Amino acid sequence: MNMIVKPETETAIAELSEGRPSRAQAEEAVRTLIRWAGDDPAREGLVGTPDRVVRSYEEFFAGYDDDPREMLARTFEETDGYDEMVVLRDIRLESYCEHHIVPIIGKAHVGYLPATRVVGISKLARVVETYAKRLQIQEKMTAQIANCIQEVLEPRGVAVVIEAAHQCMTTRGIRKPGVTMVTSRMLGAFRENDSIRKEFLAMIGKGAGGYA
Repeated sequence: MNMIVKPETETAIAELSEGRPSRAQAEEAVRTLIRWAGDDPAREGLVGTPDRVVRSYEEFFAGYDDDPREMLARTFEETDGYDEMVVLRDIRLESYCEHHIVPIIGKAHVGYLPATRVVGISKLARVVETYAKRLQIQEKMTAQIANCIQEVLEPRGVAVVIEAAHQCMTTRGIRKPGVTMVTSRMLGAFRENDSIRKEFLAMIGKGAGGYA
């Protein structure tokens, strides 16, 4: 049975956004962290750091201001009957671990089997980008991307594979560089049909012995 777990609603995220601290409060929080680390936020080299950190956060977490469902709203039905797999592979992603707020860097592969309509391929990359630009764990991000595409486009199936390195384990803690985490989410035909799943895995370079 193919169940789709709905992610947090964009309405809920919007409501949280309305309660955000001010920019001045965010900058003061950075100064507090600098003092906690043992340095002086008033010294010359650090005076501008709170502003730079807040501006960086605006880039890192821009996904909270975007609705990925809206990005998929415009579709095309004039496909001359095309009903084969559509795959976008090696989509670079940069996210941040919600446990330590350190980078998750890797790539996503996204595929779907159209039912009656297709979407511009840049929109698939934008969906990946939107969910990546939030505090995340890779498992949830993988499911969110697949579920969003399935819910909006209503294709015959969706497949998402993410491969990423987590600096929470490469630069701290266990300190094991070179480790890549792989997650997958298969819906519809990709879950139910072994040959379709294998075709997708072959197309993204994972071969018949890839992820099941």
